Order: sequence, then C-alpha cells, then structure tokens
Amino acid sequence: MRRNLVLCMALLFWGITALYADVSAEKLAEKLSGEFAKVAEEVSPAVVSIVSVKIIQAPVGTMPFEEPFFDDLKKFFGDDFFKFFAPSPRKGRKYQQRGLGSGVIVSSDGVILTNNHVVGDADKIRVTLYDGREFKAEVKGKDPKTDLAVIKIKGRNLPYAKLGDSDKIKVGEIVLAIGNPFGLKSTVTQGIISAKGRSDVGIATYENFIQTDAAINPGNSGGPLVNLKGEVIGINTAIFTRSGGYMGVGFAIPINMAKSVMKQLLEKGRVIRGWLGVVIQPLTEELAESFGIKGKKGVLIGDVMKGSPAAKAGLKRGDIIIKFAGKKVDTPSALQEKVAGTAPGTRVKIDILRRGKPLTLTAKIAEMPKEKAEAKEKKAEEELGMRVGELTPELASKLGYEGEKGVLILEVFPGSIAEIAGLTRGDLIKEINDKKIESLNDYHKIISKLLKSKAPIRLLVKRGEYTFFTVIKVE
Repeated sequence: MRRNLVLCMALLFWGITALYADVSAEKLAEKLSGEFAKVAEEVSPAVVSIVSVKIIQAPVGTMPFEEPFFDDLKKFFGDDFFKFFAPSPRKGRKYQQRGLGSGVIVSSDGVILTNNHVVGDADKIRVTLYDGREFKAEVKGKDPKTDLAVIKIKGRNLPYAKLGDSDKIKVGEIVLAIGNPFGLKSTVTQGIISAKGRSDVGIATYENFIQTDAAINPGNSGGPLVNLKGEVIGINTAIFTRSGGYMGVGFAIPINMAKSVMKQLLEKGRVIRGWLGVVIQPLTEELAESFGIKGKKGVLIGDVMKGSPAAKAGLKRGDIIIKFAGKKVDTPSALQEKVAGTAPGTRVKIDILRRGKPLTLTAKIAEMPKEKAEAKEKKAEEELGMRVGELTPELASKLGYEGEKGVLILEVFPGSIAEIAGLTRGDLIKEINDKKIESLNDYHKIISKLLKSKAPIRLLVKRGEYTFFTVIKVE
C-alpha cells in the first residue's frame, strides 16, 4: 500500500512538472518569436532594394564571309568581290544590363552600405525604400578588394539601422538576414552564426567572412545580417552553392571591416591601406618541423621586398610572424587584414620566431603602393570581360579540381568577349596558347603580352570533369 502511494505521488509530481515545463517552453517560444518580430519590424524600414542599370553596346557579330570556310574562295575571287556583297559594318545594338541587390541605410541623411558587385560600374542606380519611395543614388565610393560600396540618396530623417560590433559575435548566436532575394521585398530569414573568420573563399582580396545558415539567395547581396539586439553585424555578400540557390552556407562581411572601409570612402573617396612588404605563406606542420618548431602557429615569410617597411625593420626570409601589434596571427589572411587595416605611419611591434628563438621588431607601416600589376589586371578584366583568381586548396576541393593547376574564373561580364567565347564562372584556365598556367602571375604575364599584340588567345579550359579549347579574339 505504501509502495503504491509513493508511486502515485511520484507520477503526480512528474505530471505537474511536465505541465509547467510545457507552459514554460511555450512562453519561451512566444518570447523568442516576439524578439524576431521586434527586430524585423525595427530594421526592415532601413533595408532598401537597389536596381543598377548599365548601358551595354553589344559586340559586333561575325560579318558574312569572315568564316574560315571562305578563305580559299577569297584567294580565288579576291577580297573586293566579297566586300561588294557584304553589308557595311555596324555597331552592336545598345541594351540595358540590370542588376538587383539590397542595401542598408546607416544614417538619417541617406548613406547606404552595400556590396561593390551590386552597383558595379552602373550608369544609373535607383533605390526603393521599404515604404515604396524611390530615389536616384550617387556612388560615394567603392572598394572591390572587400566587395563593399557606399551610395547616397537625397533625403532627411530617413530610417536607419544601428551598427553593432562584429568582434563580439559568437558561433551559435541567432541572427536574421534581411534583403530582397529574387526581388521579393523585405524578406527576413533566421539562422545562426555558423563560423567566423572564413577566408580563402575566393570572393574578395581581403576576406574575414562571417558564415551563417540564415537563408541568403540572389538579391540578398548588400543587405544586413542582424543580431537579436537589432544591430547590423555584417553585410550579406555571397553564398556557396551548387544549384544557384540557398544551400545553408552564406557569407557576410563583418560590420567592423565595413565601418572602417565606409569611413574612408566617405572621407577620401578611396581606401588607404597599410603595407608591410612581405610575401607570406601558411606555416604547415611540415614547414614548422623543418624550422625546428613544434606546437606553434604563425605566418611564414617567404620573401621580403627591398626598401619595404619589413626590410627596414629587419624582417628576413624564414622568419615566422606570431603576433602583429600584440595580436596573434595564425593565417596569411589574418595578417594581411591586420596590416591593411593599420594606418600608414603607425609604428607596430611584430613578434617573430627566428630559427626557433623569439624576437620582437618594430616596423613603420607605409601606404600600400599602387602596383603596375594591379593596373594590368584591371586592363585584362576590362578587355576580356572576366575576373580571375588563384585556385586555392579550399576552392579546388569545393569545385572538384584537386590536384589541378591553373587560374579560376570568378566572374564573366555579360556581353563580353569572354562570354561570347563560352566561358563561365567556375571554369579553370589551364593553358593559354599552349603555355601552362600555374599561377595568377603566369596568367597576367601571358595575357598582357597577347593583349598588346592583339593576337588571338586560345585557352585550354577545364569545366567539371571535361576540358575544352576556346578562342578569344581581341579587337
């Protein structure tokens, strides 16, 4: 009897606990749902839709009788015979190339933060607010190296979003992504911060991305990633996808990086970056062991440029940088970002290991020089109509190019000669005119010579499992 009483009391206690647990869980869910709605209601009015328009003149198509088939007939009849029948050359038809993206208003007078690839080289930019008002926008500055841009509309007392501190974010933290995917206005998605400090993604020169599983799709670019305080902690930039749509992996530029870039673009119209003057590489286990170092992380110096701040500070090839300005650096991208973010003229302590022994040097950071290589890259991009990048181990793994060498096509511009040649994003250029391409340096050396000579450019390209040839004709 006593045993049964104890059992009944236990069941009653369990039932009451479960009942209150359910009620508590329900209240918790309602509270969390309310927080999502509150943040969405607070931030959405500051999120805008951006339509960029560029006027494109289509390239002239192949004229009649210019195909190789007619070469022998030309030799027989003469060029004049064919010129008589061929129509006069005409310029290509002009058309509008439109881009769609998002942005976030960050000041009441209409300053908007977005992605560089959203505005591109647009001739016109139109911004639509949450309440339906439309404005023409002016580009205040662009920074392709971080894929950020600042535009401005003429308005007063506009709704704007609060900017947070991306250094304080934690993996697992709940976030909301707000934007206009596929043109669907003011779409809000929810997820978590999946990772921090993602680099070698192949999107920009300076990468320190926040990774999130909040759904991001085409059109979300430039919109804010927001925490539950309603603060912008990132600018949504790209997704990793095999389908063209959301697959659970999205990337956002940390807002602290964006704030620094935005400030310079507004004040100077360009970004001035710090320069140390070293060629760096990851410190692998094998390299660490070869230098007699175990259990240490850092960045290996492969070369020091003559006359650079690094050379003047006494840095040498083979030195391992473990701290920059008192902060640990474990990867080349982390060091690159810290150096670039240091104001020229600043004296910085650099902790290194030299032959296994610790040493602290002081370098005076200089302004990053405008290299001729950058000018060549820009010219090649404009003339060929495509942007290429290094094939990193991470990208090779993602795209199925393990063990391959070459340069990766990151973007093909609509209407360009690269597009006409059948090239597309994700293609791997392995050879140019029978010369093997193993690095970006190889690519730009060969391309710059061919662009000067206006010679046809024959590419050996790998796409997925297959390789093929294509020819680009530069006019």
